Amino acid sequence: MKNNTPKTLKRAEFLPVILIGEGIAVGVVSGLVVLLYRVALKYADEWLLLILRFMKKSPVTIAIWFLILLLLAGIVGRLLRWEPLISGSGIPQLEGEMTGKIDQCWWRVLLAKFAGGFLSLLGGLSLGREGPSIQLGAMAGKGVSRITGRDITEEKFLLTCGASAGLSAAFHAPLAGVMFSVEEVHKSFSVSLLLSAMCASVTADYISSEFLGFDPVFDLKLTGEIPTNLYWMVLILGIVLGILGACYNSLTLKTQKLFRSISCLNETTRLFLPFLMAGVIGFTIPELLGSGHALVMKLSQGEWVLGTLVVLFLLKLAFSLCSFGSGAPGGIFFPLLVLGAMIGTIFASLGVQYLGIPQQYVSNFIILAMAGYFTAIVRAPITGIILIFEMTGSLSQMLSLSIVSIAAYVTATLLKSAPIYESLLDNLLSQRGQKENSLGGERLLMEFVIRHGSPIENRQICEIAWPKDCLIVSIQRGEKEILPKGETKLLPSDMLVVMTSSRGEGKVYDEMVKLCHPGSERRTE
Repeated sequence: MKNNTPKTLKRAEFLPVILIGEGIAVGVVSGLVVLLYRVALKYADEWLLLILRFMKKSPVTIAIWFLILLLLAGIVGRLLRWEPLISGSGIPQLEGEMTGKIDQCWWRVLLAKFAGGFLSLLGGLSLGREGPSIQLGAMAGKGVSRITGRDITEEKFLLTCGASAGLSAAFHAPLAGVMFSVEEVHKSFSVSLLLSAMCASVTADYISSEFLGFDPVFDLKLTGEIPTNLYWMVLILGIVLGILGACYNSLTLKTQKLFRSISCLNETTRLFLPFLMAGVIGFTIPELLGSGHALVMKLSQGEWVLGTLVVLFLLKLAFSLCSFGSGAPGGIFFPLLVLGAMIGTIFASLGVQYLGIPQQYVSNFIILAMAGYFTAIVRAPITGIILIFEMTGSLSQMLSLSIVSIAAYVTATLLKSAPIYESLLDNLLSQRGQKENSLGGERLLMEFVIRHGSPIENRQICEIAWPKDCLIVSIQRGEKEILPKGETKLLPSDMLVVMTSSRGEGKVYDEMVKLCHPGSERRTE
């Protein structure tokens, strides 16, 4: 897969059309992979309930189940030792690959993540399917790239297409799949990217829906939009979610650090605690096991009193933090939505008891809290809003969803809480020594948008100290493509197409982000 500079530039002329076909191909492959993963996890949930029902008959069978859980932890630990990059959700690993700082072996990750995620959910750990689905979809896209001999530039697009297809197939949410891949994974926008990601996302969603149906993930019964005279409560809910989201991010990072600081623990022994916790919870409060889909449906039915809800929330939070902090293969995406739903239920229950809010709006607050909590933690408000209305099948809550998401976003930002996936990526790179991509000197193209207030806006190209091993290939200004010259003046919203070597891709990416984003020191020759 070695391409020279002229060939890379020539192929870039036809890249938008090429990517549409490749996006569909990646959508098919990723959709099938994630479909198999969803089916496997469905059986894992069903088998777990049957096992617990059988094992609780006597103390002997209970003891046997705990031994089986330790065996499952041992197997997952061996998978983590074989392929360390399957740890956690997989989204930070994908973001690291997109910036050239991590190079995942696609087939190893596919095999190990699939098996590790299945075994973790079979054991009952509080983990989600979305992060693994995104990583599996991206690795399927990378596999398509490697098998067909695509260059590194196209491979970045196919990774994004695979991530989009993975989330789409996991949640029956094609629009959220596209927005997440653009907003969180690729972190830049272009027509080529949007079209290819949309093709992959829709294709994967169609494949998944043909086998699993078109019903939304959460079938919540809504009586209508929250009245405008209650919007002050929506605003308060957003502020509360922003505070709790910042606490969640901090607790997640501290839990990871705590597990790694215990010198006697390795990849396997770290997993013993969450698997044993799953055993205890399975025989006492089985509703807290797994990702928590059934728990959300029970919340909407009002089966628990306020005090019980608070206790269940704290237990689910502790179990989720322990499950993810141990490094088990699985995501935080779905569990954090469940935690958000629990916060919304508690908030609405307080309103019903003390403020006279009608009981019929409890489900509305559940939906709002899921979106706001997701926004506060991940810091991707557009994805959160779209994801929730696709998962619930309701478009009537757009205004209140926007209010709660903005309030949560602003609150978490003011508290200086970094987006969770960026923090997890920083931790991952620090553990790995932030090694650069070892693919060699192959040339690739990257795109960067000049933001308002950046160090290079309204400056000529010749006045800027560009990163080493970096060539400005073209400037996209609206519909026009400008050939860069020394005296060319760069304007806000210009998109720079940069060519670099894969060997130093990570360093070039970091330097270009500093140049194109506000808040960085000006660099001049």
